[in-house]
Amino acid sequence: MKSPTFRRIAVLSLIGVCLIVTTIAAQQFNGNAGGDSKTARLVCKMIERYHIGQSQVNDEISSRLFDRFIKDLDPNKLYFIESDIKKLNVLRKTLDDKLKNGDVQFAQDVFAMYLNAMVKQTAYAQKLIDQKHDFTVDEEMTTDADDLPWAKTQDELNERWRKRVKYELLDLKLEEEDLEKAHEKLHRRYRTISSNLRLTDKHEITEMYLTALARCFDPHSSYMSPRTLEDFQINMRLSLDGIGAQLRYDDGYTVVAEIVPGGAADSDGRLEPGDKIVAVGQETGDFVDIVEMKLKDVVQLIRGKRGTTVRLKVKKADSDEQETYAMVRQKIELKQSEVKGEIINGSNADSKQRIGRDVKIGVIKIPSFYRDFEGAQRGAKDFKSTEKDVRKVLADFESQGGVDAVVIDLRNNGGGALSEAIGVSGLFIKKGPVVQVKELDGTIRSHQDDNPDLVYEGPLVVICNRLSASASEIFAGVIKDYHRGIIVGDTTTHGKGTVQNVMPVSDPSIRLRLFRTQADLGALKLTIQQFYRVNGDSTQNRGVRSDVVLPSRIDHMDLGESFLDNALAFDRIPDAANVYNVAMTSGPVINRLKQESEKRIAANEDFKKVQKQIDRYVKRKNRKSVSLNEKVLGAQRKLEEDELEALFPEQARKNKDKDKKKKEEKEIFPKGYYNDEILHITADYAALLKQAKVVQGR
Repeated sequence: MKSPTFRRIAVLSLIGVCLIVTTIAAQQFNGNAGGDSKTARLVCKMIERYHIGQSQVNDEISSRLFDRFIKDLDPNKLYFIESDIKKLNVLRKTLDDKLKNGDVQFAQDVFAMYLNAMVKQTAYAQKLIDQKHDFTVDEEMTTDADDLPWAKTQDELNERWRKRVKYELLDLKLEEEDLEKAHEKLHRRYRTISSNLRLTDKHEITEMYLTALARCFDPHSSYMSPRTLEDFQINMRLSLDGIGAQLRYDDGYTVVAEIVPGGAADSDGRLEPGDKIVAVGQETGDFVDIVEMKLKDVVQLIRGKRGTTVRLKVKKADSDEQETYAMVRQKIELKQSEVKGEIINGSNADSKQRIGRDVKIGVIKIPSFYRDFEGAQRGAKDFKSTEKDVRKVLADFESQGGVDAVVIDLRNNGGGALSEAIGVSGLFIKKGPVVQVKELDGTIRSHQDDNPDLVYEGPLVVICNRLSASASEIFAGVIKDYHRGIIVGDTTTHGKGTVQNVMPVSDPSIRLRLFRTQADLGALKLTIQQFYRVNGDSTQNRGVRSDVVLPSRIDHMDLGESFLDNALAFDRIPDAANVYNVAMTSGPVINRLKQESEKRIAANEDFKKVQKQIDRYVKRKNRKSVSLNEKVLGAQRKLEEDELEALFPEQARKNKDKDKKKKEEKEIFPKGYYNDEILHITADYAALLKQAKVVQGR
């Protein structure tokens, strides 16, 4: 596994949003009354009963769990040494039996070893930071831990740390930090690492361990503690009760990272980014000192029932003054994650998306397929739903005189609720099967769109990339298999073809009595089904292929299901019945769109530069080490920066201008060569369909 310094894109962040296919009784999750031992026993039973693989927690799984848990803790082999692993190895094939008996002591013992090693090595790192390093020596640091054996001795491990600290100092130095500031920043970094890990409690260790167990069966199953489940539900319903401030942990302090627009803190106006919260109090009673407190615990103190008051003691960012603010908690809508739309007039000179063509294109950005299950279950009229929000945007397009075509942007959309994928698909087809699901017993069930209500029937373009997964792939597959529209983007999507169910941890034999009798033990997010397109193909590993592929660097990264440990294999089932061909795409139409796009790309200087960037990236991708010589590394960095500046001067300027970059990230469909090409493809597509109608006399 490469160091986080080198692996800039976290694949698991994409995988964290999965297809949820049941509602959740949130009131069931209030504590961990049953204890970790009971939780472990029940999790083993539930995996064996409900996982799609129908496998047992046995010696093979025990061996996988041994390797995975240690790798999760020490992926870069910087804390354990060979003798530690040998000492633990006698337990390699005993973990299954221990877990079935509720014994999670292995996790506690290994974490204790890890914590002791971390304290020792970070203390050593603090000393190394202040030592004099010779940046003229020709030496390299291995960046891919998979190529490294465990260090045989403490001296060998310390040498790895010497190189690590030297690299981090050099990295900061090359970012034009003077060495004194680099030392200060690195000292603070290691203090934060140390203090964060010291605050890990036994329940969090059990959560890590049981998640490692679940991921021995497939990469998307996991165990969620009650607190993790609460965060998961917030992401699905796009709302929470609180003050509307994003927080981060920095050197023992809880620091305000961002104020959420429309929240209590935003309306109050006194709390600002950079402020340090040092104590939290409720409406009455004493303040709780939160310096050195875990961020999760701080968040729990600040969150609360809407309408109640929370008091904050705050050290202002621009002074040492301490002030006390009282704020009334309210419902915070996470609007930055909801569906958004805009109409782009291709021929309007004042438009931020001018492509010089007389066409109106409606763009809809879907960040995830969210659904407030609890609100829906209560019958709330205003519960958050992707389908409802896409429907609203389409109605808004119609109220503005309609559009010639619609673009659905699913880039980086990691999935969400299966029901929402079906619902959104139904807005663009009359009725019929949307997705087929293979159950635990092997039976195939088809999920239908039974609503004949067709909200939009014009030309449709769907944008995907390697980070479009799960529900995104269901939607893209429907549009492709019904010949309803075209898919544009990376060669293929992520390739996640499995369905996860979030279920409260309980004894499978008493499931029917669950909500009346079961105390809270958290929840298990478990892969219980595989889904298939209506043409019978699984999206698993292969994804949904684009009709028109555009050059992008992300398309050449090691992203996708096929790169994940324990991923299930591709397979297929018989075609679904009653699938009608909307006849809005065909081989000739797609070939014509490809040809026209290829001509523009071949003549476009930005795309030529992208191809050069891709070629260089592919050459550098498999680099296993990095130079610790300042001249060598500096020259490499300078070459890369000069290449970026020469190829994309505007992008290079944006990277340096954080405010401008942040503003662009909030735009729905920013201007640029890639998005402009999508608009050209969409305009071509709309024109071809219009010509076809004229020829057919429609």
